[in-house]
Amino acid sequence: MTQADKKRRSTHRSKMIQSPMIKVQKIMQKEMVREFLAELMSTYVMMVFGLGAVAHMVLGDNFGSYLGVNLGFGFGVTMGVHMAGKISGAHMNAAVTFTSCALGRMSWKKFPVYVLGQFVGSFLAAATIYCLFYAIIEHTGGHLTVTGPIATANIFATYLPDYMPLWRGFLDEVIVTGMLQLCLFAITDNGNHPALQGTQALVIGILVVIIGVSLGMNSGYAINPSRDLPPRFFTFLAGWGTQVFRAKGWWWVPVVAPPLGAYLGGVIYLVFIGSIVPPEPQRPDNSKANEDHRIPVLPKTMRHQTDISSLTSVSVSPPSRSLNRSVPPLSDSIQIQQF
Repeated sequence: MTQADKKRRSTHRSKMIQSPMIKVQKIMQKEMVREFLAELMSTYVMMVFGLGAVAHMVLGDNFGSYLGVNLGFGFGVTMGVHMAGKISGAHMNAAVTFTSCALGRMSWKKFPVYVLGQFVGSFLAAATIYCLFYAIIEHTGGHLTVTGPIATANIFATYLPDYMPLWRGFLDEVIVTGMLQLCLFAITDNGNHPALQGTQALVIGILVVIIGVSLGMNSGYAINPSRDLPPRFFTFLAGWGTQVFRAKGWWWVPVVAPPLGAYLGGVIYLVFIGSIVPPEPQRPDNSKANEDHRIPVLPKTMRHQTDISSLTSVSVSPPSRSLNRSVPPLSDSIQIQQF
């Protein structure tokens, strides 16, 4: 075999090896794929820190605390925003994604992409925490118990306390998620008094902590379908059984109430605050990157020329209490789109 033949064969083998990698790179560079992976990773990071804090409180004798759960979820949200804020806005919350689409800030075609990424990331986070704490879960008296003083299912999902009727839990989730969305709009509204540039992720994390320590007792403030449903489904598969869906008929409330509350909170901000903010001179914007994250077209009575970036929600839930949060995407000037 001549030297030229060897060279041709070597080049051919090299091309065969590189070809699949090039195809993978092209797929990864597609906008929808990047946003899916961004939501997956940011939600995973947020949930690993949050659920880990809950596991410490439930399983560790005097090792964890309710405050620790709030801090774990709050700063988990902050890390999630840093992880994916510039790519997808790091919503990490299906209720925030729903509100972004319903208010015209994002195309509905992206809704299933974002939510699927969030659900996969949350499910994987639950699996990770289960693997990390498997030994102590196996040795605890509650083992795979869903309710009661020695339950362990509440490490992963929220459960309504005995003193709370279902309708009050539903109302609690609506109001608390509405507060989350309301504050997210304020934090990212450049036409009002937003958080200082570069501090939005931290401020949003602090917002989640505040919600947890002040409003988290009644229903666990799941305030995020992506935080509650995938881990609950994981516990069903991992051995806790169908009781995770039967306990007080609660499982559907963290799925339905947060989107409703987030939408109402967003509308209230736009009507009571956004519509009275003095308009600023319109400036041309050639940036295409943030087109999907700009303020939606609203009725004339509600229009103003302030850029309010989309919001993000995150959920945080302590044992038998959930901590959820919405984290909004930062404004255009911050280059973080929607959380």
